[in-house]
Amino acid sequence: MRGHLTAPAPWRYLVALGSNRRHPRHGDPRRVLAAALATLAGTVTVVAAAPTVASPALGPSRRRYANTAAVIETPLAPPALLADLKRIERAYGRRPGQRWGARVLDLDIVLWEGGRWRGGARRAWLQIPHPHYHRRGFVLTPAARIAPRWRDPDTGLRLVHLAHRLARNA
Repeated sequence: MRGHLTAPAPWRYLVALGSNRRHPRHGDPRRVLAAALATLAGTVTVVAAAPTVASPALGPSRRRYANTAAVIETPLAPPALLADLKRIERAYGRRPGQRWGARVLDLDIVLWEGGRWRGGARRAWLQIPHPHYHRRGFVLTPAARIAPRWRDPDTGLRLVHLAHRLARNA
């Protein structure tokens, strides 16, 4: 029908969530992730969320992380979703700082059903698939629980197989 606007079909994404600092209102990192999932659900459709896992920190931070993953649906293209995720991180108190340092909330786009994406401005550079996810058990373990059949666009392997390989080689 001419002149009738319809919403674009939603895209599915796999988003990794992490926290290793308390939030003044939400509490410990596990509760931060639960609150962040609720906040995310106010912006996008959360299709599935994995159980939270604990993991050691990467880099200079000494605090253990709480990590989870979510499959979401949204009509947003990758750059717009990234901007939305960064807005949520800032609302939880995230400030630019030391790479791999302690943080209240970290939200990363790991995979997109659209395949690959590379581009953006210097401060908002985005690469999908996330360049390091396949080497990180704290991402693959929860991701494989909720999206085992999703495939890595670079290798063609399913997430469950990538997680199994990573665990076997650990």
